Amino acid sequence: MFGLVFFILFTPGVSGFFCTSSDLEMSYTFCDSTAHDFMFNVTPCTMLNASIWHAALTWVPKSDIAFLKVVFTVWYDGAKALHWKETVCSGADDEYYVCEMLKGETITTTFDIKGKRTVFPKGDYSIIIEAFSDDSEKNMVMCLNYTMIVKQDSFST
Repeated sequence: MFGLVFFILFTPGVSGFFCTSSDLEMSYTFCDSTAHDFMFNVTPCTMLNASIWHAALTWVPKSDIAFLKVVFTVWYDGAKALHWKETVCSGADDEYYVCEMLKGETITTTFDIKGKRTVFPKGDYSIIIEAFSDDSEKNMVMCLNYTMIVKQDSFST
């Protein structure tokens, strides 16, 4: 049996919708200066009555992943709402399989995002996700600019 794998090659500044519905739109662009083999998808595409989103991610990193720090910055209607940093791979006793992946290897994973932990009011969200291969945040390996437009309040239905 033959498997079929799809890679989506995006170039900087190219926008891709990965979710659009009557109550939610989500898209992303790359904010760094290189093209990436990258694909991301979530289902269901709704904020209403969705307690869990199922996410699928495929990425071919352009460098080895011995250390990986991820920085999340969330803006809501133009105001900074969250700034969070997480070291995903430290090089010692890492729990995630992406740690120690080599340049050019394909990372394919699925995971759940628990949407009901946070109530997202109606509005425009900009989510900047930066990934670095060092603790000083100088060697960026990926940068994504997500746009999330919540078209109606989930607590008003």
